[in-house]
Amino acid sequence: MGREVKEKGPLTAPFPALMGPAMDNTRPIENSLDAFAGSKLAELEAKNQRRTLVDTARTSHMALSVNGGAPLISFTDNDYLGLSTHPDVIEAAKTATDKYGAGSGASRLVTGNHPLYRKLEQTIARIKGTEDAAVFGSGYLANVGIIPTLVGKHDLILADELVHTCIHAGMALSRATVKFFRHNDVDHAAELLAEHRANHGRCIIVVDGIYSMDGDIAPLRALGLLARQNDAWLMNDDAHALGTVGGGRGSAHACRAEGLVPLQMGTLSKAVGSYGGYLAASKPVIDLMRTRARSFIYTTGLPPAAVGASIKALEIIEREQDRVARPVKLAQDFAKAMGLPKPESPIVPLVIGSEVNALKASEALARAGFKVIAFRPPTVPEGTSRLRFSFSATHRDEDIKNLVGACEQLGLGA
Repeated sequence: MGREVKEKGPLTAPFPALMGPAMDNTRPIENSLDAFAGSKLAELEAKNQRRTLVDTARTSHMALSVNGGAPLISFTDNDYLGLSTHPDVIEAAKTATDKYGAGSGASRLVTGNHPLYRKLEQTIARIKGTEDAAVFGSGYLANVGIIPTLVGKHDLILADELVHTCIHAGMALSRATVKFFRHNDVDHAAELLAEHRANHGRCIIVVDGIYSMDGDIAPLRALGLLARQNDAWLMNDDAHALGTVGGGRGSAHACRAEGLVPLQMGTLSKAVGSYGGYLAASKPVIDLMRTRARSFIYTTGLPPAAVGASIKALEIIEREQDRVARPVKLAQDFAKAMGLPKPESPIVPLVIGSEVNALKASEALARAGFKVIAFRPPTVPEGTSRLRFSFSATHRDEDIKNLVGACEQLGLGA
């Protein structure tokens, strides 16, 4: 006979040692955390630098609705080829989901390396002209993983003063000595190398392929030759260049710097229209990333839908050269009509100056039917708040004409 087990009643006080006097949940609790957050928000509000989220429903031809309002034509998107709403890309995402599920289930080194990854990485490597590629969870995760894997506290990083914030994060994590050279100034980079290179072990020179707030292309050929002369490794962030310049292959190919940029990083969330980041490099470098890059190892793999969509989008980029060329052409047409310098990329900045005036210009364009974001510090330097116009292959010719008219009515332009 087994022992009799008596049923216990409900456990009304599961943690009696933690129970204290009854609390009045109707009274707001004052604490230092909320006080800190509130004071910081007030400071940002006073400088017109507080950010807020708005519900944005995007459709085809760069049309969107903000908070359920009237449709606007977006000239602020990074969807340079309109592939995020391309029916073939959407179908590829659906097919991948049907076959492999909604999520990857784990990190890539556990069980999250679903079969689509290999095809995507091979495609990226072919386009970039490298031996291999590694796909990360995002562009930000790529940069905070790549840089600390390659350099440490005894090493040197030379960076363009306008590199993206995620590069700053990767450099900080590396603990390497960081020196900034003036924007796109190869001579200044050479001076810094002459002064500091001999005092450090390894050295990386890091730039953006296309600078997201200015739209200009880094002088990769000159920097690549400089790096080679000084046993340094050149790395470019091609987030805004893949699919838009160099026949869609990116900034190294646009600059005729093939073979001079051993570390080609980029994203799959802009012209590719999906999500994720990557590094294209030699096989030993990529094998090292898969073994040591923390943001690769300790991040859940991308959903199969994102990977499947990226594969299809890259196929379209390779096949449809007219689509690839159109964003830069539209940007140049707009700049010419506005009396602005000829752009090298699909990005045309219009510097306003103050945060208040940039926000007012953005709001006025919205009333005219166009979504153009005002970019403010710390995204751009103090005193250079701006409208950033970006152009997509799916913009229609009449969209450009109407945008120019709206800008002229508002007194915007040269």
